Amino acid sequence: MASRSHRSPTSGRGRTAVVSAAVVAAVALVAALVLAFGPDHETDARPAAATPAVGTSGAPTPTTEESKPSTASPSPSPRTSSPKATASTTPPRPSKTPAARPAAKVPGSASAAGRIKPGVSYEGVATFYDTGDGDGACLYGPTADVMTAAMNHTDYETSKACGAYILVRAASGASVTVRITNECPLPCAPGQLDLSPQAFAKLAAPVQGRIPITWSLQSPSTSDTISIRYKTGSSRYWCGIQAIGHRNPLARLEVETSAGWSELPRTDYNYFLSEQGKGCGGAIRITDIYGERLEIDGISVQPNVVQSTRVQFARH
Repeated sequence: MASRSHRSPTSGRGRTAVVSAAVVAAVALVAALVLAFGPDHETDARPAAATPAVGTSGAPTPTTEESKPSTASPSPSPRTSSPKATASTTPPRPSKTPAARPAAKVPGSASAAGRIKPGVSYEGVATFYDTGDGDGACLYGPTADVMTAAMNHTDYETSKACGAYILVRAASGASVTVRITNECPLPCAPGQLDLSPQAFAKLAAPVQGRIPITWSLQSPSTSDTISIRYKTGSSRYWCGIQAIGHRNPLARLEVETSAGWSELPRTDYNYFLSEQGKGCGGAIRITDIYGERLEIDGISVQPNVVQSTRVQFARH
């Protein structure tokens, strides 16, 4: 507030010092009262505006499609039937459908594919062998499906190719889709497929025996759901677990333990083993090569029994 000017009146006659002091005191009192009861001057303290946080997209970083690999022409070798691992002859028995948790995409996961990648065309040769009852190294068991094949040892990749659907094309333009159920051992070269006789006949006359092909991974339409089977001899102290009927190849299988999810090692006969029994009979989590993750409850340890679920991986 601006200060005020105060003038004291004077007369021709002198005043006493007492009167002058009283006047000065009165003026000082008035000034003090004006200052005490004058308007306040407060600072307007407004809250600072919040700075918006910069977010990042939760979508996975897209991967670029790989170029077609160049495969050296394999040296000719005698055509032999692909061996298969020993499977139990006890026919699988269906059981009640266990509960399934909602599917989830692994956050920020790139493709978990191994040697066989989506969107890539591979070159090789096709041969054929006597598939017998349809069982093979993947140990899915006998099958009436005749459109099957054995993957060469290198691309079989410790059973990672098991269950994969492969579109095979011949130079003539003929094509056929087969499911991998077996392994073609060395000297089968990278890129080579050993087909069932019926599948080979879709591409060329069987008398040719060996033809050049290109092939690629597929994610077909299906109304089937995934099943789970415990290996013969499994218990809560040791178990082997297998997934059957998955649309896309599996990247990993995990079991739920008291310490959380634990990934099980994969064998070349297409079972995931828990050597110490951890997670045997508990919840199971499977992930495909596209990063989709499915969790399944209620799979009890019933050796060599196919237990159905209500889940299936998405089509790609």
